[in-house]
Amino acid sequence: MKDKTSQKNTHRKTNIILAALLWIIAVAAIGIVILLAIWKSAVSPVSGTENAVTMQIDIPEGMTVKDAASLLEKKGLIKSSRALYIAARFSIFDRKHPFELKSGTYTVSSSMKLKEIYNLLQSGNQIYITVVIPEGLTASKIGTILEEKGVCSRKDFMTAFADPELIAAYSVPAENLEGYLFPDTYFFTPKMKAYDAVQKLTDNFFERIKEISGLSEMTPENLHKTLTLASIVEREYRLKDEAPLIASVFTNRLRNGIGLYSCATIEYIITEILNKPHPERITYNDLKIDNPYNTYMWAGLTPGPISNPGLVALDAACNPAKTNYYYFVLTDPERGAHTFSSNFDQHKAAETINYTSKSR
Repeated sequence: MKDKTSQKNTHRKTNIILAALLWIIAVAAIGIVILLAIWKSAVSPVSGTENAVTMQIDIPEGMTVKDAASLLEKKGLIKSSRALYIAARFSIFDRKHPFELKSGTYTVSSSMKLKEIYNLLQSGNQIYITVVIPEGLTASKIGTILEEKGVCSRKDFMTAFADPELIAAYSVPAENLEGYLFPDTYFFTPKMKAYDAVQKLTDNFFERIKEISGLSEMTPENLHKTLTLASIVEREYRLKDEAPLIASVFTNRLRNGIGLYSCATIEYIITEILNKPHPERITYNDLKIDNPYNTYMWAGLTPGPISNPGLVALDAACNPAKTNYYYFVLTDPERGAHTFSSNFDQHKAAETINYTSKSR
């Protein structure tokens, strides 16, 4: 009888211990999840680029990391001084190199991630150059902007964006990174390496396309095709809600082996391939240029992107509207609105009210 009672007590104690261990593990797991969520929030930007606050911060010789972090939090440039202090104290963002705060005057924005500020404070490059890259620009135009801003030379930028090793690193099936230079607001350092500038824009592209379901999961070949279509859509749409409709026109034409008839591709040939000034208007002779990017002469997509599109065009190309449209024409130049048609007769009728005729 004693043995049975003893066994029951032992079994009960074992169950209690196991229950306690499971409870401790569950609490610890919940605690870890909460801590990770808190850390993720703490290292994210205080604001977006639209309402960002940018100011110069003086870090005098001898200032401690703790005091610098407190100053940045007080100015509203970071969410948590403790997060920056912990990151610096334990070299969280760069385990190989201990954090080293360098004195100087730094330009800091509330739209910068904590890691960017962490790197800035020990870079020795005290001033960041803010550069806005609009949607729809080509690499050459981006290079011109960076040269004008004092970031790097246009020539070096164009060399870097066609660097075979860099292209291979991103598994891009092309001879350059046209289309992969994501339009956004960037913080560059003066006279930085063009290679690093290209890498910064391209890294951002592969990070931002995660916001569009299915896009980042595509094979490199399918992503390149989608990006090529998006680059043409980017140059054609003016109203956000029309981007998927324009993408549907091009998708329907591609499906049926009909030329895209996009003037944007002709402009690309003239300015980027022939290196001529931007034309005031496209002539009939321009439409006869023998070039694989001429969508008036050849059906199908162009060999590669003709611009660097933003999220609206990328989403439209990835998720075109389901329509039976094959034509569109600009009929409200002031608003940028188009009229879409299913057949050529409807298209010609719409064209008659369009005095600036931009038929596709």
